[in-house]
Amino acid sequence: MGQILHQRATTTERIRKEIQDSTESIATLAKRYGINPKTVIKWRKRSSVQDAPMGSKTLRTVLTPEDEMLICQFRKSTWLALDDCYQALKPSIAKLSRSNLHRCLRRHGLHIKPVRPAEEASCNRTRFKDYALGFVHIDISTIHLGKRKYYLFVAIERLSKFAYAELHAEQTLETAVGFLKQVIEQFPFKIHRILTDNGAQFTYALLAEHLRPKRRHPFDVLCQKQGIKHKLTQFRHPWTNGQVERFNGTLKENTVKQYHYETLEELKGHLHDFLMAYNYARKLKSLKFLTPFEKLREEYKLSPKNFLKNPDHYLTGLNK
Repeated sequence: MGQILHQRATTTERIRKEIQDSTESIATLAKRYGINPKTVIKWRKRSSVQDAPMGSKTLRTVLTPEDEMLICQFRKSTWLALDDCYQALKPSIAKLSRSNLHRCLRRHGLHIKPVRPAEEASCNRTRFKDYALGFVHIDISTIHLGKRKYYLFVAIERLSKFAYAELHAEQTLETAVGFLKQVIEQFPFKIHRILTDNGAQFTYALLAEHLRPKRRHPFDVLCQKQGIKHKLTQFRHPWTNGQVERFNGTLKENTVKQYHYETLEELKGHLHDFLMAYNYARKLKSLKFLTPFEKLREEYKLSPKNFLKNPDHYLTGLNK
């Protein structure tokens, strides 16, 4: 195995061992290996041939113990990426910088984020094709509250990551169509494409030919009426809709997997609060540390023709 030496090392581990084992004079060894006599003296005094730590022996940091405790607790509870941790903690810790945050996490053994099986499986994913604003991913997942099962309908726009979600007691065709109407109403931009799976709520594609109704699927009818192209994921390839699948996990990790709710209304209220915080306050690394709403405002300045409404009208208070 190769040796890892510091940049100014003048001896290898083999030479250091020979120096320690030799009975020759310091001057003779220094001349033989072409090194300073002080280097010979140093290695004769040591019992190891490994480089000693070269850094300061005392900790020098502008972070207080309380700051470091806050950083460690936040990292353990969220396991957000380094840049996301920095954006979240900067308002609370005035002297925080990206570099001293990383050094703090390294000191406490928290600099390496654990890899979850789902993340490991998706590490070879390919990059999404670039589309203009208005490509929306839609999916349904289940949530258990007590003994009841509910269905979480989620929509997220590919470019801006702007998201919308609803909880329903059923996942019927009518519910899916109603959810799409709300998505069209809630998103301020024109939707030109929608990507869903092959569930019966969205398409008749998986039904046998003799079982398909003669009329078109209501979800497709609404898409056509709104000038939206409805795309389907490849059968048995759910990762092609991975963006909304990942956001489903984010919603659950920040609601039902962390908190207990007595009623459905409590869950709906917290879900709404999280979506507001996500859309209007959470800075995303994938958006160069803009929030989804800030990304919409940026897109509105570049191409207002792609919008049905001014995004600023979604803010409370006086609009500029």
